[in-house]
Amino acid sequence: MASISPEAAEASAEAVVVARQVVKHYGGVRAVDGVDLDIRRGELFGLIGHNGAGKSTLFKMLLGLIAPTAGTLHIGGTPVSGGGFRTMRRQIGYLPENVVLYENLTGLETLQFFAQLKGVAPTTCPAILDRVGLASAGRRRVREYSKGMRQRLGFAQALLGHPRILFLDEPTNGLDPEAIREFYAILRGLRAEGVTVVLTSHILSEIQERVDRLAIMASGKIQAVGTVQALREQMDLPLWIDIRIAPSDLDTVRSALGQLPVAAIEAHDEHVSVRCGREAKMAVIEALARLDGRILDLHVREPSLEDVFFGFSD
Repeated sequence: MASISPEAAEASAEAVVVARQVVKHYGGVRAVDGVDLDIRRGELFGLIGHNGAGKSTLFKMLLGLIAPTAGTLHIGGTPVSGGGFRTMRRQIGYLPENVVLYENLTGLETLQFFAQLKGVAPTTCPAILDRVGLASAGRRRVREYSKGMRQRLGFAQALLGHPRILFLDEPTNGLDPEAIREFYAILRGLRAEGVTVVLTSHILSEIQERVDRLAIMASGKIQAVGTVQALREQMDLPLWIDIRIAPSDLDTVRSALGQLPVAAIEAHDEHVSVRCGREAKMAVIEALARLDGRILDLHVREPSLEDVFFGFSD
């Protein structure tokens, strides 16, 4: 048996979701191909990847909906394949990517229906509807709901029973910007209560500043795991330093940066963008700072999560 490093053992000890060499085959297709993953208790964790990368398949295995071809999965220390997982599952909330609801029921009736399935007191439903912003729409039939309202109702059913772990597959699908902000405010509150949240999203800019860590999946494999900043540094992607100057000072700026490892200088009137490697960032900033007030404004533009994602997944 292969030895486990002290760092890996420590990560596993504090993890609430643990996957080890998880594989799922569909005939000759390896939907998930040797995934190792640790997700910590109370963490807001993102899982990103192209369509077909294996995210939804991994979710379904973690929920016990489908069995892995090989490997082991544990949630809260309980094997997903074991008989004890039925009890553990009551502590899990799940929002699928495509929410299917009963059109003729009201929002409140829908939530009460799911409450009965989960063994949760129906009296808790009005408070959950209020939490997701549907208190005033609880008596309306679902067929009258917009796509965003249906998504909120789907999220409400995932919150039934005070789950300790949430799996949310494209949870902001159909939500407007204000609703997305409210959704993440709820997630921050849940995280403060110690709830572990695992979510997928195709809108990388949306989760860039909101997740604690994330994993990038491609071709059924985990390509990288870490904070957004750690993944930026791991990829060693160049960054941009945007400055504003008087147009007449452009030659002065070029001269000040002439001896530094600068990849590009792009000028548009008073706006100048300097592209450089991370190792040259401070030297460039210091050189600009010595220009005696000629720099009217300065902004460092880090590689986006989209840049990082394509760097790892291409």
